[in-house]
Amino acid sequence: MTDLAPLRRALLSVSDKTGLIDLARALTARDVELLSTGGSAAALRDAGLAVTDVAEVTGFPEMMDGRVKTLHPGVHGGLLALRDDAAHVAAMEEHGIGPIDLLVVNLYPFEATVAKGADYATAIENIDIGGPAMIRAAAKNHAFVSVVTDVQDYDALLAELDANDGQTTYAFRQKLALTAYARTGAYDAAVSGWMAGALGDTAPRRRVFAGTLAQTLRYGENPHQSAAFYTDGSTKPGIANARQLQGKELSYNNINDTDAAFELVSEFSPEDGPVCAIIKHANPCGVARGASLSEAYSRAYDCDRTSAFGGIVALNQPLDADTARAITEIFTEVVIAPGADDAAREIFAAKKNLRLLLTDGLSDPTEAGLAIKQVSGGFLVQDRDNGRIGEWELKTVTKRAPTRDELRDLLFAWTVAKHVKSNAIVYVKDGATVGVGAGQMSRVDSTRIAARKSADMAEALGLGSPTTQGSVVASDAFFPFPDGLLTAAEAGATAVIQPGGSMRDDKVIEAADEAGLAMVFTGMRHFRH
Repeated sequence: MTDLAPLRRALLSVSDKTGLIDLARALTARDVELLSTGGSAAALRDAGLAVTDVAEVTGFPEMMDGRVKTLHPGVHGGLLALRDDAAHVAAMEEHGIGPIDLLVVNLYPFEATVAKGADYATAIENIDIGGPAMIRAAAKNHAFVSVVTDVQDYDALLAELDANDGQTTYAFRQKLALTAYARTGAYDAAVSGWMAGALGDTAPRRRVFAGTLAQTLRYGENPHQSAAFYTDGSTKPGIANARQLQGKELSYNNINDTDAAFELVSEFSPEDGPVCAIIKHANPCGVARGASLSEAYSRAYDCDRTSAFGGIVALNQPLDADTARAITEIFTEVVIAPGADDAAREIFAAKKNLRLLLTDGLSDPTEAGLAIKQVSGGFLVQDRDNGRIGEWELKTVTKRAPTRDELRDLLFAWTVAKHVKSNAIVYVKDGATVGVGAGQMSRVDSTRIAARKSADMAEALGLGSPTTQGSVVASDAFFPFPDGLLTAAEAGATAVIQPGGSMRDDKVIEAADEAGLAMVFTGMRHFRH
């Protein structure tokens, strides 16, 4: 094997024909012979290019609706033959197999077909067989063959040929082979993942996940960690598909926190009124409704102004000028919203480092999906937490039932608690969080921390009493003992929402009745680790 490999003969067979004609013309200008199949060959001929059908090489026509056309020694021999092995060269000569120095293939659009909601039979027909087989063959023989699977690599290929007098370097071919194997791996992952879903197999024997590089990050959670951001090909609104209008490049922590903020705010439909969520270190430090978006932001900010500094702001309605002005009064890392009007964009333009992301919609909180967590030696896979509770599903377990206003706040607090790290405690009053306790080992500590933060904020705002007075409280999991509930009552909470299910529920209910609290059980837990 030599470092440089000449490129004299190429096979082009693509589903996505973007850039195909320009690439073929550039190869022809470099005296490269073109082979092709089906629609690709027709497109090349229509462009006036000389091309040989693969059927002429194999001696067999395309058959079975195109299922069989490249699975032949005339093709795979040309891709796999070692040019410096005398036996391989003799075999090629004996059987009339010509070498193929370049393979350009992109696969049937299986992922896009499934994303459009295709039925089972249509999805099956869009599973490519010949393409992956050729890609893997060419990639294996990268000592001599270049394989291109991404349209974005066309220009790099031509630049490589120009730099090396019509040849490619071994290092370049290695890089192309890496990309090629990743592509076939991702393709098979998409097929197997779809089939597991189609068959209702929630725990298939083997699980494969794949992504496409969206961004190489400066570092990960900490400067000594390298990091990158990959997308899974979905088109739903969210951090992966958001348009960044301005601001610095997103960091690892920015992406993680912005995703948490957007997923939380997406729980609240725009039709139900403006909602703002402010996130710090993946936990909400303020979430609120308002008569306007600016009021929602102001009320969310007043929950914990200290933590909101340098935070992430998520909105469930398009950003307007009043809200934009309020946000720019303090340092904010990222704002994510379904849209933004011209006046808001102009206001933000004066803050060049402030990142503005637009999503053109909200995430669907009820959508099914998978959550993946790596552990030493493996990874955990579970359904995405898309559980929701309606008012009619609540069970009042105390002598006093919640009032209509308490019930509205209880449901709001429960929704927010779903997005707070466990153990989670959330106090809400009049549609706004007034205290959040997150990630403590003891639920009592979370209750106390949330109450303490409320008292500190009340003092800073010049209020006469803590904002938890007259609030309701949500707990993401059951109170194992009455102490956490009584701590909330001492802070001024009048109603409680929790899953229930503790061995001591009767003691907790008794304590709630003695304290005059209303309490409802959801029967659903929202641990978030």
